[in-house]
Amino acid sequence: MRRNSLRANRQWIMVVALSFVICHLSLSEAQAQPRQRRNQQAQQTQQAQQQSTQQGGMTQRMRIMYPTAVEMPEDVVWRRDIYREIDLSLKENAGLYDPVEPQGKRLNLFTYVFKLALNSYIPVYEYNLDGNEVLEEQAKVDMKSILDNYHIYYTEEGGKVKVDNSDIPSAEVKMYYLKECAYYDQANTTFHIKPIAFCPVMVREDDFGGESAKYPLFWVKYTDVEPYLSRQSIKVSDVNDAAQMNLDDFFTMNKYKGKIYKTANRLGKTIAQIAGEDSTKYSAEQKRIEAELEAFRKNIFGDPARRDSLDSIAAADPKAAKATAKKKRERSSRSERASSTPSSGSQPARVSVRRERH
Repeated sequence: MRRNSLRANRQWIMVVALSFVICHLSLSEAQAQPRQRRNQQAQQTQQAQQQSTQQGGMTQRMRIMYPTAVEMPEDVVWRRDIYREIDLSLKENAGLYDPVEPQGKRLNLFTYVFKLALNSYIPVYEYNLDGNEVLEEQAKVDMKSILDNYHIYYTEEGGKVKVDNSDIPSAEVKMYYLKECAYYDQANTTFHIKPIAFCPVMVREDDFGGESAKYPLFWVKYTDVEPYLSRQSIKVSDVNDAAQMNLDDFFTMNKYKGKIYKTANRLGKTIAQIAGEDSTKYSAEQKRIEAELEAFRKNIFGDPARRDSLDSIAAADPKAAKATAKKKRERSSRSERASSTPSSGSQPARVSVRRERH
């Protein structure tokens, strides 16, 4: 009896121990499966983000952290594409040129864009000889070909192209071609000027003492680089170093200054092609286009002159002011006479005298 009870106890202990082991293994497997699945999903997400970045797109994290401005609606009732030449020697644009070489985290616009393109964070597009930009997949250009075409020194390590800061031709990029779009959004009755793309232009002196030559490098689509521009600040004052603004605000708030060299027209001609060698005609054409844009912006809600009162118009003309004052005096005198003279239908009040009898 005692042997049988001991044998039964041993069997029961073995069964309990085996059950514990099986439960532990099942629990471990159940815990390991979700972890493995999470790791696999995280790896797939990372690979997708890397592939998107290599193709010139933005990662989801970048889109969330640095949201871009609202895209221009496609059904606007009025728009006009304008091409400007942004001269970095002007004080309004000088912040895009400073510093020529990186100073810590401070980079000028070209150095910043150059590094983004070199590391495949943003795509760049070919500059066509006719000056018309094509911001499509077939027009993308490899940065290595840009370096070769313009003799920019670089090295290759492990299949990756590297350019030292001293070899980036930042000092030679002295202007930009900027395409902007002026449009009226009827959905919220607002007028906007939105940058569409820009092209850094390298200005190199002639070896034989001739005129300097312009070399447009590539087009950059503004929506591609916009989230990155919000992370880089520039100085906007010569007397206050604390006055800074990020590059995205600088462009979206239209703080730059540039002369118009082309507008979208049915002939596809630049102002230089229209005016020829006549500098006076060239300048007059620029002023005409600027005046048209300003007139549309001011009169978009109606002609303000028609809404002004007669007094405000007269204030600008002394003769009109005198005539208006004379009319006021005449109206005032007529109203005074009318108030003192009885009306035609009324009769004078009767006065009765009562005599006393003696």
